[in-house]
Amino acid sequence: MQTVNTIAPLFPPQIKICGLTSVREAQACVAAGADAIGFISYPKSPRHLEDQVIRRITAHLPSTVCPVGVFVNENFERIMQAVDIGGLKAVQLHGREDPALVEALTAAGLMVVKALFVNGNPPLEAAARYPATAFLVECAGGPLPGGNAMDWNWADARQLPADRPVILAGGLTPDNIAIAIAAGGPAAVDVSSGVEISPGRKDMAKVTAFCRAVATCGATTRLKIFG
Repeated sequence: MQTVNTIAPLFPPQIKICGLTSVREAQACVAAGADAIGFISYPKSPRHLEDQVIRRITAHLPSTVCPVGVFVNENFERIMQAVDIGGLKAVQLHGREDPALVEALTAAGLMVVKALFVNGNPPLEAAARYPATAFLVECAGGPLPGGNAMDWNWADARQLPADRPVILAGGLTPDNIAIAIAAGGPAAVDVSSGVEISPGRKDMAKVTAFCRAVATCGATTRLKIFG
C-alpha cells in the first residue's frame, strides 16, 4: 500500500509595511509580499506625507493591496478628508482616540485598526471598549507614537480576546520576526524602521528578507485583516 506524505499548510500572517514615502518603494514592497502599505498622516513624524502625495502613491498600488492611513488624535472630519484625498481604504488610530470615533469611522464604511499598548494608553484591557476591525499591539515608549524600534515581550499580545484579529508591531526585523510570530500568534505583522535605511526610506533587501521570513511561519489564526 502506497503512503502519501502530506505537509500541513502554513497560514502565515499578513504583512503591513508602514511609513512609505515614494511610489517606487511602495511598489517594491508590494512585489516583495506586502498585503498593506501604511502612510503616516502625523506632522511630527519624519515619515509624514501630505494627502496629495499619498494619493500619488496609492494611485499606483494594485487593488489587492490595502492602503492604510495612520493618524494620531485626529478628529473625524480630518480623517475623512485624508481618506477621500489620499485614496485610503483603512485607517489606523495610534493615539488616545475615543471609542466613539472608532464607531463613527466604522459606520462610514472604513476598516479601522486601533492601536493598544502594553505599557501605555490605551492599554490592552481597553479592547472591549473599541468596536475596531482589528487591534495593533505594541509597547509604548520613545519620542513618537509607534514602536520606535523597541522590541518587547510579543507574547503579551495573546492577552487580547480572540474575537478580533491582532496586528503585531514594534521592534520587528527580518532577524526576529519568526520569533515574534511564534510568541504573539498574530493575524498580521507591521514593520517600518526595522526595514529602513533612514526614516521613510526602505532597505529593499531587508524588506525582501522580512517578507520571506514571514512566509515560512505558520499562524495561530486564519483571520485576515487586509482583503
